[in-house]
Amino acid sequence: MNLSGTAHDLEFKEVIDEKAVEARQRDLVLFNDDVNTFDFVIEALIEVCNHDTLQAEQCTYIVHYNGKCVVKSGSYSDLNPMREALCDRGLSAVIK
Repeated sequence: MNLSGTAHDLEFKEVIDEKAVEARQRDLVLFNDDVNTFDFVIEALIEVCNHDTLQAEQCTYIVHYNGKCVVKSGSYSDLNPMREALCDRGLSAVIK
């Protein structure tokens, strides 16, 4: 290795690993509303997010009392279809 060159002789290249960017953990957040019933939200979480009944019930209560709840974590590409399915059911959800 020859270190005799000056700093301006060195070229630095930024490498972005697209898979690492995509794999970044994100959160699917469900928000409270005054329209949908507990049973409807529970059913949606079971069907869309693959929650078991207890997990869906707990998330629904957290949404009700806190105004929002992280209902799933994962990559954007995994969460976006879930977000769309929840929104298609009239629920309010975002990915953060």
